[in-house]
Amino acid sequence: MRHRSLLILTSVLTTGALTLTACGSRDEGKGGGDNAGGTTTVVIGVDAPLTGSLSALGQGIKNSVDLAVQTANKNKEVPGVTFKIEALDDQAVPASGQANATKLVGNKDVVGVVGPLNSGVSQQMQGVFASANLAQVSPANTNPSLSQGDNWGKGEFKRPFKTYFRTAATDVVQGKFAAQYLFNDAKKKKVFVVDDKQTYGAGLAAIFSDEFKRLGGQVVGTDHVTVKETDFSSTADKVKSLGADSVYFGGQYPEGGLLSDQIKKTGAKVPVMGGDGIYDPAFISASGEANEGDLATSIGYPVEKLPTAKKFIEDYKAAGYKDPYAAYGGYSYDAGWAIIQAVKAVVQANNGKLPSDARAKVTEALGKVSFDGVTGKVSFDEYGDTTNKQLTVYKVEGGKWIDVKSDTFNQ
Repeated sequence: MRHRSLLILTSVLTTGALTLTACGSRDEGKGGGDNAGGTTTVVIGVDAPLTGSLSALGQGIKNSVDLAVQTANKNKEVPGVTFKIEALDDQAVPASGQANATKLVGNKDVVGVVGPLNSGVSQQMQGVFASANLAQVSPANTNPSLSQGDNWGKGEFKRPFKTYFRTAATDVVQGKFAAQYLFNDAKKKKVFVVDDKQTYGAGLAAIFSDEFKRLGGQVVGTDHVTVKETDFSSTADKVKSLGADSVYFGGQYPEGGLLSDQIKKTGAKVPVMGGDGIYDPAFISASGEANEGDLATSIGYPVEKLPTAKKFIEDYKAAGYKDPYAAYGGYSYDAGWAIIQAVKAVVQANNGKLPSDARAKVTEALGKVSFDGVTGKVSFDEYGDTTNKQLTVYKVEGGKWIDVKSDTFNQ
């Protein structure tokens, strides 16, 4: 699905000069010095829920892209280019995301966009970006249809938009991985499945259920909750009465934490498991009852344990951001860096100048990007999906998420 003040960077690169064409704006140097050659400003858009219940994830996305931009400017990654970000708040609302997409398309300096967090929001943005050849790279979307088409479940794969990419593994991977862990490792055989009726949650729950049943497990009951709802007592009672030994929740942490709390209050001491949408400290704090043993899957390996992420973590801390990078920080940095590398390739191929069709060229270059990123090897397949399919299961222990199993998933 998955996954704070707007910081505009003004550092000017000194090596080389780019000719302004259709994208990017020219900053003329005045009075010689470092600005004498002039630079081209290239904007990377960011769309995420910067306010509201999911802002903990959204701010981590924004800050991490900002850090990628700061790093590129500091290191003169693309001679003659100054990168900036334009971050917009979608509040996890599809209509807001669509409006933001239109606004970003209207800014001629934007050559790529990182985001959004939510798959449902992305569904309303994809067409807007595609109409303008503007690439988007989501660090958190997990719904398979975004990249593989609506009939992916039937084995019919068709990429809807060539401008869409993601650094997050899909729910096909995550849902199956969760089912295999719950059945094979946790030894649970009777699960109750709940979803929040949203694109991410319902899709993830369906994939999980199919795999759990294929393995020989039983789905003893299902239910749906509504986003921003707080009373899940009827669902909790069903879990208890049907004798489920576990619960799988497709949704986000605000509802997931309350659901776990209310299930525990019925006396049903069973683990609640979910996807990366619940993998956040706020899931734990939302439950008044101890939720030891609850489980979540998340894309990738724990960032803190990746040697490739050491510098990212150090730089993020040194930058002094108020909020943590959260679940999608590493993937957001890599998404931003992928766009930066695509810009670099396009400029190098055009004699050090930004071409008039920069957006289309950046989209094309993204498909060929390959580098060692914060989260491991970053590259995309023919659908724009990440080739990195590493996942981790986390368990609540001592009031914190502790990783209990990491593996590379092979379908």
